[in-house]
Amino acid sequence: MDRIKFAVGYQLQEEKDEPPFSEIVERFGGEIAEVYFPWADMASGRAPLLSRRGYVFWDGQKKLEDDLGYIRKKKIKLNLLLNSNCYGQHAASEYLRNQAVSVLEHLQNLVGGVEIVTTASLTIARVIKKEFPSIDIRASVNMRIGTIAGMEYLSEYFDSYYLQREYNRNMGYVKRIKKWADKNNKGLFLLVNSGCLNFCSAQTFHDNMVAHEKEIAETVNIKECPPTLCWNYYRNPEKWRAILQGSWIRPEDLHNYDGIIPSVKLATRMHSNPMQVIDAYVKRAFNGNLVELFEPGFSSVIYPYIIDNKKFPEDWFDKTSGCSQNCEECNYCAQVLKQVLSKA
Repeated sequence: MDRIKFAVGYQLQEEKDEPPFSEIVERFGGEIAEVYFPWADMASGRAPLLSRRGYVFWDGQKKLEDDLGYIRKKKIKLNLLLNSNCYGQHAASEYLRNQAVSVLEHLQNLVGGVEIVTTASLTIARVIKKEFPSIDIRASVNMRIGTIAGMEYLSEYFDSYYLQREYNRNMGYVKRIKKWADKNNKGLFLLVNSGCLNFCSAQTFHDNMVAHEKEIAETVNIKECPPTLCWNYYRNPEKWRAILQGSWIRPEDLHNYDGIIPSVKLATRMHSNPMQVIDAYVKRAFNGNLVELFEPGFSSVIYPYIIDNKKFPEDWFDKTSGCSQNCEECNYCAQVLKQVLSKA
């Protein structure tokens, strides 16, 4: 049975005491199927890569390009992120088309091109399908495509999909979607360490904010009203059960997807300790505070408590992988939370 490999998010070394990304590639190269990365300061699903509040990391462009060349030499696939949820006035423009094409042409000249582009934009998907037909166009997890119908609608433009993360634990459903994907020559992938609320009511709002993070950072914002829902929600300990009701998959349970999903995405672009995350999933085991593997993590919100990964009951995966998600009628996660919640 084919063992799952990993897609890991690129981090740019900005401080001298930070480990270079090459250390991750060196240590886990045989387990990494692809590295996903944004381009310079183009809008994506996270903050801009090279600037923060007017401060520019001037060596960043060269460092990124050198790292991409190093990754290419290790025979790891490159996955360019053009996955902003909003491109504003340029959403259907020639400007956006020219921008996407110029970046891909530059990468072709620089490192021989990329194998994959992940996007949430139909404009970008259509442009790349026409101009670069050999590139695998992947639907971003932020598109929340969770049905066969949703995939079928886009099948003319997309070659692979990240399944809507809320369905990760429904093994029967994952197998059903994979069967359709195989039949239609499409790829299917999962994001396995998201800390986001399941079916988050504010996801669209938040993803659009992230797309405009550069502008928002330069605006006088309302300090007493943080825009993120999850961080405010978890300030009430009675709500912590929702952490267990998320879409994440424990490292110990990942083997159940071997032979079904070829590789899974680990959210590591903004994580404070990407090495720890990758190591846990490669080893299929983690002895520590489980939320420290997530992005976002919430360890500071639940402190002085931790969610002890070694205290999960043996029936955790069986229970949650066949779950009907009728959380309002079920008390299982609340009971497990009492078992795994420990003082730090």
